[in-house]
Amino acid sequence: MEIQNIESNLAANQYPGRGIILGRSEDGQNAVIAYFIMGRSENSRNRVFVEDGEGIRTQAFDPDKLSDPSLIIYSPVRVCGDTTIVTNGDQTDTVYDFLKVGKTFESALRTRTFEPDEPNFTPRVSGVVEKDGSYRLSILKSANGNPASAQRFFYEYSSPVSGEGHFIHTYRGDGSPLPSFEGEPTRVGISGDIDSFTQKLWEHLFFDNKVSLFTRFINLKTGLTETRIINKNHD
Repeated sequence: MEIQNIESNLAANQYPGRGIILGRSEDGQNAVIAYFIMGRSENSRNRVFVEDGEGIRTQAFDPDKLSDPSLIIYSPVRVCGDTTIVTNGDQTDTVYDFLKVGKTFESALRTRTFEPDEPNFTPRVSGVVEKDGSYRLSILKSANGNPASAQRFFYEYSSPVSGEGHFIHTYRGDGSPLPSFEGEPTRVGISGDIDSFTQKLWEHLFFDNKVSLFTRFINLKTGLTETRIINKNHD
């Protein structure tokens, strides 16, 4: 797979939905994480990321406008020991609970399936980053929109390359129903420090639909983290 420019990839898709990028910084010193959410409805757009311990959670920007919290309020990022978990739904908690008792990322996600939001049946995308910077990604999806058949895909990157990462997201673009992501995670370039990386992503997400962005660099020698959060809704 040829490496793709992340700015061009994002700019070409008005509605990738929710997306995860995992990889390694250009200088090889940091594990890199990005997670973003987008929305088309008032309910989906009425959200912000807030810090919650070592992770983050989504929260209604205007509580009076929150109509259905079931698939939009969750913890996208949690940390279990030396493992950082990032997902697009409440499967974050499933993975955390399994890891806490010595079970695996994969076994946790085998207990879950796609979201029950007919007719989209939105995929669940998930990832974990380990202390050494190795990472895994997963997507749980319906069989081409058929909810009678669940498909689970797992990808493991044990020796990440500096300046590269992998990008997985929920939708190939806008539509009705929304077309699910297809194929293996996209190989993308990662460049710059956390601030330039964050701005690059935020500026190339489609303005009308973008909601929030989280990024984190984890120093592979010290374990120290740098985190950035951008919310379109802000006081």
